[in-house]
Amino acid sequence: MSDPVASDPSPEQAALFARVRRMMLIASLTTAVAIAAVLVAIGYRLFRSDGSTPAAAERTAMLPKGARVVSTATAGDRVVVTVEAGGATEILTFDAGTLKPLGRLKFASEP
Repeated sequence: MSDPVASDPSPEQAALFARVRRMMLIASLTTAVAIAAVLVAIGYRLFRSDGSTPAAAERTAMLPKGARVVSTATAGDRVVVTVEAGGATEILTFDAGTLKPLGRLKFASEP
């Protein structure tokens, strides 16, 4: 048995081969760009430092003279402190990661 010798492709076959190679190149480049985009997104999420691992925060909150802390609690990413000062009750909220004050709610009785 002898191996058949492949003859040169006809012009139509050569054009078809060139078109298939061009389509394969486009598909390969598109796949490479998509994989690179996914890797960049994963790297961005892994190495982003704003809030992913908060550093230990230290802060001193000054209370009015005679005031006392009634209770503390956490609510999600906030620390809530209830303070009683001079017969009035206040609720102070702080960001748990940075301990920056977020709000103050004062309660007073009607005259």
